[in-house]
Amino acid sequence: MNAASIFLKSREGETMKPVAAYGITMLGASFWGLTGLFVQNLYTYGFSPLHVVTIRMTLSMVIMFSIIGMFRPYLLKIHFRDIPYFIGLGIISIALFNWFYFTVMDQASLSVAVVLLYTSPVFVAVISRFVFQEIFTLNKVGAVLLTTAGCGLVAGFFPLGSMTLSPAVVMFGLASGFFCGLYSIIGKSVSRKYHSVTITAYSMMCGGLFLLPVSGIEKNLTPFLEPMVWVYAGGSVVVSTILAYVLYTAGLKYIESSHAAVLATIEPVVGIAAGVFVFGDELTRWQSAGIILVFSSILLSVFSTGNKFGPRGSRARFHD
Repeated sequence: MNAASIFLKSREGETMKPVAAYGITMLGASFWGLTGLFVQNLYTYGFSPLHVVTIRMTLSMVIMFSIIGMFRPYLLKIHFRDIPYFIGLGIISIALFNWFYFTVMDQASLSVAVVLLYTSPVFVAVISRFVFQEIFTLNKVGAVLLTTAGCGLVAGFFPLGSMTLSPAVVMFGLASGFFCGLYSIIGKSVSRKYHSVTITAYSMMCGGLFLLPVSGIEKNLTPFLEPMVWVYAGGSVVVSTILAYVLYTAGLKYIESSHAAVLATIEPVVGIAAGVFVFGDELTRWQSAGIILVFSSILLSVFSTGNKFGPRGSRARFHD
């Protein structure tokens, strides 16, 4: 199966063994979890979180448009009236989500950043209740409570006196979850009009073009003379963005969406494992208990969802 073909449009009549489908779905989600592995190393070269977001979005924009232009140029056709949606997705959601997420990585740890990011399902559930009138089921209420309790433990809000994170870091972490969740809310308006690849490409273009002039990265070009900077930057784009998306989307075509969503929970597991084993993040027993509560809320959310994700409605995410 041609990688570019999987990424842009699945071929008709192709089949895949269940084991292979489950395997590549988990592999794709695992690559999302490796985002911090590349980002943390870019910090050692003097880049700020805003610089890293700019690098990642700009390179992703260039690579995605090159691939789409060569293999499926018709996917680049959009209506002018839909540009505000792509601006909202690229700037308000993706750019801000990544900036807050990477800031928590820089000021706290990768493990904490991953857990606070996973408050996003809570924000999606609450906003969807008012915007799309989606039913707030008992399972969703339970997921919200578990997430709140889990994040409280990770941040050290309780037990009392165990606060280990600054209020600013906690707010940044919650903001990353909020803006990440907005992708689903804003993207729902255009998801039926365009291929998910088209939505992702134009969203990254809007975010990248916005960040280039405001990030100040042109004042810090010296690190680009280091070959390893390109290795880490390329890894964050090719491995934890494009390749992750290719594999996850390919597997999603052949397995039930609810199963794929459960398999995708390996992403935070990989992210936290990278933080602990690669960067030496230390977690207290209370924080570990909080992580378990957050994972439980994710699974509860998955089994309570009634909407199905087709191969074109897959997770068009950028970080993860």
